Amino acid sequence: MSFYCYSQRLLNPYRGIINCIRYRSAEAVTADGVHWDIYASNEALQDKEARGKYQVSDIRYGKWSAANGLKRGPVFPSDDFRAMEDMGAMVYEHLLQVHGDVPFSFADRFELWLLDTDNRPLALLDSALRQDEIDVEQSIAWKPGLECKRTFTSSVAGKLGLVPATGDVADYLAVYVNNCAGSRSAAQIFERTADASGLGHGGINLEPALAGRKLPAADFPVNLLEVRHHDPTHRQLLGDFISWLAPWLLLLPTLPPGLRRQYEENARVQALKTAGQYQLYPEIINQSVIDAVLVEARIRSTTPQHQHDEVVLPPFYVELNPDTNS
Repeated sequence: MSFYCYSQRLLNPYRGIINCIRYRSAEAVTADGVHWDIYASNEALQDKEARGKYQVSDIRYGKWSAANGLKRGPVFPSDDFRAMEDMGAMVYEHLLQVHGDVPFSFADRFELWLLDTDNRPLALLDSALRQDEIDVEQSIAWKPGLECKRTFTSSVAGKLGLVPATGDVADYLAVYVNNCAGSRSAAQIFERTADASGLGHGGINLEPALAGRKLPAADFPVNLLEVRHHDPTHRQLLGDFISWLAPWLLLLPTLPPGLRRQYEENARVQALKTAGQYQLYPEIINQSVIDAVLVEARIRSTTPQHQHDEVVLPPFYVELNPDTNS
């Protein structure tokens, strides 16, 4: 009997991580460390000749939290359902034993990086437990995401001719980052090793000579997006975006302590998002900051009209607007 517990990043756009408990073709998954969904799929369907002979392809065994217990999913009267139900029950029993151990270690060591015009890692697009799980037919356009378009702004928006606190800022950011990849963008799969260096494999639109190269850990941006090799205005734009991304970046175990402390401060202006992630933070440097965030999140959660209004002002605007709420 073998259970596999691991973490994996959710990418392009990067919006956090999942923690997973896997047993055969069943798994329990959480994105916040509190609420778990348990699924099972029909192992027999891995045999192409067997497809069509089974009534149920996958099931939702149920959802669970320590506060509310288990709520079972729909029940189907079939033999293949009962087999999947048995696997779901095994995962559920193991979940009860290990749910307090989150976050689990990251297992997605194969990474697909968008490359800049000098063939350096520019932005992380995808990750997987195995190399063959990375789709080499996918689009390699980097995306900041719909939430970014809805709530992100930048202190240099005016200088760039953009209207602050609108989707224009996120749209411009996406175009700028993708332009940094050149007119014929390319992406490469790297296998990250124990020392955090990366062994290059194949990729998408990749020059064949790049396969097999090894890059040091320092070549891979800890923020999942390269922010150094830019003019001052765009460096500020990218810096504001990284500050906005702080609630999710704090989920990464590779942040040095000084950077983690900075991101904890940045995350204060997004109390609801931070409160939804913090139980999966691998480390907290300043507990008082996180405690203050949780208090504010509880207050905000009682006023539904404000739950989705976290338009995030960068530090420049926060300093000029001391009464701005998260």
